[in-house]
Amino acid sequence: MTQWVQENEVEFTAIRAQGPGGQNVNKTSNAVQLRFTVASSTLSDAVKARLLAMADQRITKDGVIVIKAQGSRSLEANKVEALARLQEMVAQASVVAKTRRPTRPTFGSKQRRLTGKAVRSDIKAGRGRVVE
Repeated sequence: MTQWVQENEVEFTAIRAQGPGGQNVNKTSNAVQLRFTVASSTLSDAVKARLLAMADQRITKDGVIVIKAQGSRSLEANKVEALARLQEMVAQASVVAKTRRPTRPTFGSKQRRLTGKAVRSDIKAGRGRVVE
């Protein structure tokens, strides 16, 4: 079951965008930095633990997720993009990985493997020098 992040738990900060944009990029703050504190959120404890265990450079040591969005020239569009990225992270953490149950190879698969090895061995043995 996917959990959703509530907008009142997220803190947005308008910052200056990098990259091309002409003179407009120097005078407007259209990029958005989203900050989400995992520990104080309303997510379940299991999802919080999986979020913090993710190997992601956007998660700080203090358990704060920082996402920067600057793809659009609009501040509102960048907010939506940042929130969507955060929601994607939470959705990934909501999925519980199946536990692996170890199995043994079947008798038939062992026989096929050994037969293949024997055939390959005969092919390689036939490559030797011919003795007269």
